[in-house]
Amino acid sequence: MRDILAPESARWRRFTQVFADVVEGAGYRQIISPIMEDLGVFTRIGEATDVVTKEMYDFVDKGGRHVALRPELTASVCRAFVEHRPVTPWKAWYSGSQFRYEKPQRGRYRQFDQVGIEALGADDPYLDVEVIALGWEFYRRLGLQQVRLLVNSLGEPDDRARYVEALRAHFAAAGDQLSEQSRVTLTKNPLRVLDSKRREDTTFVASAPTIDEFWSDAAAAHFEAVRDGLVALDIPFTVELKLVRGLDYYRHTTFEFQGLTLDSAQNALGGGGRYDGLVESLGGPPTAGIGFALGLDRTLLACDDEGTFPAPGATVDAFVVDTTGGREALVITAELRAAGLSADRAYEQRSMKAQMKAADRSDAALSIIVGTDELAAGTVTVRPMRGGEQSAVARADMVTTIQHLLSIHQNTEA
Repeated sequence: MRDILAPESARWRRFTQVFADVVEGAGYRQIISPIMEDLGVFTRIGEATDVVTKEMYDFVDKGGRHVALRPELTASVCRAFVEHRPVTPWKAWYSGSQFRYEKPQRGRYRQFDQVGIEALGADDPYLDVEVIALGWEFYRRLGLQQVRLLVNSLGEPDDRARYVEALRAHFAAAGDQLSEQSRVTLTKNPLRVLDSKRREDTTFVASAPTIDEFWSDAAAAHFEAVRDGLVALDIPFTVELKLVRGLDYYRHTTFEFQGLTLDSAQNALGGGGRYDGLVESLGGPPTAGIGFALGLDRTLLACDDEGTFPAPGATVDAFVVDTTGGREALVITAELRAAGLSADRAYEQRSMKAQMKAADRSDAALSIIVGTDELAAGTVTVRPMRGGEQSAVARADMVTTIQHLLSIHQNTEA
């Protein structure tokens, strides 16, 4: 876990705003859910997953309730759906911190932020396409070009169950040749063995059966419609039949966005899939659902690699320099801020030289200088900070004059 200071914190805020602009344009509305939930909300993720067995921050609170810091947000959104029963299809987006006790590494922290969407109440393959397309558009808005989309289908629940048993038999036949970690995983969830990157597992993973051998006609038709929709939207994709994602609740469509500039072992920027059945497991009615979560940290690393979406500069419109004691700076900055401009000032009655240095560091477009002569004349001196002539301006005309000068400055920079 770590602190995020400016200007990087402003970059995080812009990241979320860009995401909101993309998904709200498709009818998604924000949900803000609790950081902490009853433990049972998250055990629905899958009691064989590392998220539940190893990584959750869970504890008994002072009221004797077993609770957990949220390790992901889909289950929380589905719990909210069960509790509030909004009209379907319900389209929600979110942002915020999740918590997992896992080994920190580049782009992975124990407190990490994600943005994501969930759409509940419609079992339509073209909704799957819409969800995937919104993730793709978000990366495009950030300026990313080296992103790969992988898609797969885990089929109907019965298809998945038959596939799991086939994987169990396949990997069990490997016996002790399988890594110790994968032998443990095999007893809990054979699908997870497909994610193994360990050298001793490589051959067995490569020769494992693939899910398409087990699709029902309905599952095959659903996935065909998803692929057709992606083609119609000119979104490039690769079918990866061993893509299962990390959580147990997925059915039908699964997908993952990968950053091609990142190390191949840690290149997942985000992903998601359809999770029909999760709402029902939380006590709600049978409800179709699909969504994704995109990691902020890895996505920003990908942006750094591609030289896009930089942190915004720390700048203000005007910096007030007051050598008359500070009261004038107090009043002028308040006037400018009330007019919708950003303004800053120095404190502690510093010298003119020190205040001008502070103005320069602020990267302000203009400095507004008030000395004893200006105070007596009822004026201020307005000085462009990046070239141009300074001028005396009547206090009564100060705000409108500065607004005019800033509009010229902005047009020149554009």
